[in-house]
Formats: sequence, C-alpha cells, structure tokens
Amino acid sequence: MSAAAPGASGLGVLGPSGHADGDRGTAGERRRAVAGEAGRPPWTVREAPWLLVALHLPFVVSPPLFTITRRDLPAGEAAAVVAVALALGALQLHHSLAASQLRRPRAWAVSFLAVAALTYVPMWWYTWDWAVAQWMVIASAAMVLRGRPAVLATLPALGTGVVTAHSLIAVDRTSVAMAGVWAVYYTAVLAMGAAALYGSARLVGVIAQLDAARTEVAELAVGRERLRVSRDLHDLLGQSLSAVSLKGDLAIRLLATDADAARSEIESLTGVARGALRDVRAVARDEHAVSLAAEVDAAAALLGAAGVAVRVDVDLPDPAYRVEEVLAWAVREGATNTLRHSDATTCSITADRAGGRARLAIVNDGARGTASGGRGLAGLAERARELSGSVTARPAGGDSFRLVVEIPEEGP
Repeated sequence: MSAAAPGASGLGVLGPSGHADGDRGTAGERRRAVAGEAGRPPWTVREAPWLLVALHLPFVVSPPLFTITRRDLPAGEAAAVVAVALALGALQLHHSLAASQLRRPRAWAVSFLAVAALTYVPMWWYTWDWAVAQWMVIASAAMVLRGRPAVLATLPALGTGVVTAHSLIAVDRTSVAMAGVWAVYYTAVLAMGAAALYGSARLVGVIAQLDAARTEVAELAVGRERLRVSRDLHDLLGQSLSAVSLKGDLAIRLLATDADAARSEIESLTGVARGALRDVRAVARDEHAVSLAAEVDAAAALLGAAGVAVRVDVDLPDPAYRVEEVLAWAVREGATNTLRHSDATTCSITADRAGGRARLAIVNDGARGTASGGRGLAGLAERARELSGSVTARPAGGDSFRLVVEIPEEGP
C-alpha cells in the first residue's frame, strides 16, 4: 500500500491556544464551590469552631452547676463562680482551637498555668464540687505539653483517685473495696471528660484537614481534565488544521487554472472543518474514539495529497483497545508533524508486535534542523507511559527522522 507523505519531523507543536487561569478566587471560595458541587453540607467546615464551642459547653457548665446547687450559694458568690468557670472555659477553648490546627497557642505556658490556677484555687473552698474542673487541666496538658512533661497530664486523674480512696478509708471508714470503686469512678470521670475535650479538638482539626484534602483532590481532578482537553485538542486539531491549510493553499493555486478542482478542494476543506468541529464536541464530552486503521488511512491520504510517497506496512491484528488508541494517536501526531515540520518526499508507517510489545514506527526523509520536543510529543509520551510504554523521536541518519512507539500488549 503506498501513497505520499512528508516526514515526521517529530516536532509536536501546534499546542492549543488557551487562556490563563486568571483569578480563580480565594481558597475559601474554591472550598465553598467544591462543597456546593459535591453536595456536602458547607457548615461542616465553616461552622467547625462553633461545633467546638458547643462540645465544650457541658464541661464548662458542670463545675459551677455542681457547686451552686449543692452549696446554695448567695447570688454574688454564685456569679463569681460562674465568671471563673467562663474564664476557665475560654482558656480551654483557646488551647483547643490551637490543638485543632496541630499547634500550641501563643503564650501557652501562661494560659496553662491560668487554667491550673482557676481549677485548683477554687477547690480550696469548694473541694469535690469543683473537682470535675480538673478535666480541663488534663486536656490542656495533653494539648500544650510535649515529650516527657506530657506525662503530667495523667497526674490529676490518678491523684484524684488516690485522694478519694484515702479519704474514704481514713476519714469515712469505708471498706477498701468500696473506696476502690469510688476511686476508679472519679478517675474515669476525669479521664473521660478530658478525652472528650481533646477528642473534640482533634475532630475539628480532622474536619478541616478532610476539607482541605477534598479541595485539593477536586483541584487536581480539574487540572487533569484540563490537561486531557489540552492534549486531545492538540492531537485532534493538529492534523485537521494542517489539512485545512493544505487544501486551502491547493484551492488557491487551482483557482486560476482549474475552477472545478478548486471548488472540489474547497468542498473537501469544508468537510474537514465540520469533522474538526465534531472532534471538538467529542473532546468536551470525552467521547472521542480513534482507530489505528482509520488513522493510518487518513494519514496516507493526507500525506499523499501533500505529494509525499507513503509506504504502509501495518501487521497488528486485534490489538488491545488502549494499545490501539495510543498507536492511533501516534499515527496522527506523526503525520501532522511530517506535514508541518519537514520537507519529506517519502514516509513509511509500519506496525507489528514482537516479544509481547506492539511497535509503531513512522520514518520520513525530510527532517528540518534539530528536533525538539513539543506539546504533541509530550502528550503522546504521557499516553504511552500510562500503559508502561515508551516514545522515541530522533533523527535516523541523513535527513531522516524516526518516531517509534512501543507499548506492552498486556499493559500495566
């Protein structure tokens, strides 16, 4: 089978014209857009700090509630107890918000000592009624202390258990078994409260991390889709636009000598343009399919119309779909580059399989200058790499240029 075609110079130019990304908005705006598109409730991120406040509220309310209701405090003293509890809760929230971002707050040593003071000074008067406030000391210690000092976070709960057991046995003459039960009870209450405070801070942090990860994944998906559209438009329109240019030039030359032939070329040009429009729509819907046989025939016809003698020897029956797709794109890219970047008079297109690999080679005899990689060859190499294949484009001696694509038949 023969026809005519220019050499595949291997220069993959004709990148699609595109617009710069421009102002893509702030990170928050992108996150809100992703949240809306994915149908997830946006409050999960925007309202996370308020969720942390709500989860802390029961632990702030408990110490003054126990103290006021059990001791029947006067209004002024009750107000002072509530004020101390609110200050204690604000300091704990300061630590928790920082912990949700995996960091220590500013002046953490001062704020931690303030939490300890607001917890243990009132215990001098209110003893066991205020003791539950210790879960904020434990939680804050776990959030701000690092290394060995973090062990101090366990002391309030263990110390409360020991003091409880000693008090019940030595003062109230309670049995050892019952004292042990109460000691475990108080220790568990403090440990669970502190764990809840610490866990709520980490929960809010995880929500923020998941939101950031989801936004990043969405942006990566958008980026991949842009690359796909860019690559497909380049590969599809490169040959079509080259054909339009070729047929337009031929029609202009024929107008003066053969009006009927010129009209025929213009009609053919219109058909190529309509085909390019269909291709663009297919790319937008990711529905474009290519065939190796069809691309070989189209390349031979196009190159022949340009006055290049084409030799075709394709012995590759029933290739895997993805392998055939990459080889078909290679034929299109090679033919386009031959037309645009060479002065070839002959071109060969061969394909076969050996050693479990499908191999396509396009060789022309009219390479111009030194080859350099372009967008088309980069996109072709990317397609081949997805199937663990390779693309080689280099001069082959003299004025010849060779484009070789090899793809494992089994794929990755």
